[in-house]
Amino acid sequence: MNVFKKLQEARVKLHSTPLNKSGKNSFAKFNYFELADFIPTVTKIFNDLGLCGVVSFSATDAYLTVYNVDGEKDDFITFTSPLVMASMDRVQPIQSLGATHTYLRRYLWLMAMEIVENDAVDASAPAETASPIPAPIPTPKPKAEAPKAKVVTNMNADGWTVTTEDVAKNMPAVILAVETLLEVAKSEEDLLTIFQKNKRVFDEMKEASKEQFEALMEKFSATKEKFKKE
Repeated sequence: MNVFKKLQEARVKLHSTPLNKSGKNSFAKFNYFELADFIPTVTKIFNDLGLCGVVSFSATDAYLTVYNVDGEKDDFITFTSPLVMASMDRVQPIQSLGATHTYLRRYLWLMAMEIVENDAVDASAPAETASPIPAPIPTPKPKAEAPKAKVVTNMNADGWTVTTEDVAKNMPAVILAVETLLEVAKSEEDLLTIFQKNKRVFDEMKEASKEQFEALMEKFSATKEKFKKE
């Protein structure tokens, strides 16, 4: 059985297994999958089918390679995502690196196993928001690449600033970068700085996809509400 057939069988087995979302966002009122919610189950399924998943990183990209341990040497599938590093004030570089790796590992496994999340659909707007923002819609997850394919973008981060030559083309990476910034922000002042320094990126995102822009603004509002309650 080749790696494609085995991976498809692994997905079927995983989707027939009840999974619980332990991640909770009490402010936006939705639950989401953390790595610990599905990795043990995936690992057992992979072991039973003769598959092995290996996550690795280069200077520009993150990779999840699924190997067929019973197959030929080149019998594998690689999923990729741009590696966006964020360097923020008052945060140790190793903390930023850890947050980035956790996000990327989670998204890579969601891609590989076709795990569907409805975070934005489940979310409800906070009681108070800085501005009226419509309820968000699901943010599309990056699609799996063909075997050995590599996604190359010019995405990078400098301070609180996310830069890219083409926001529309690199939308999933832009969203991931902003979510990482929100994850490590410590105050409403940090949120304002993120918004102001990335205004051009947000304007281009709104023009390219109003729905994804509004969903991201909802996350800003939820994070702001969290700081107000602290």
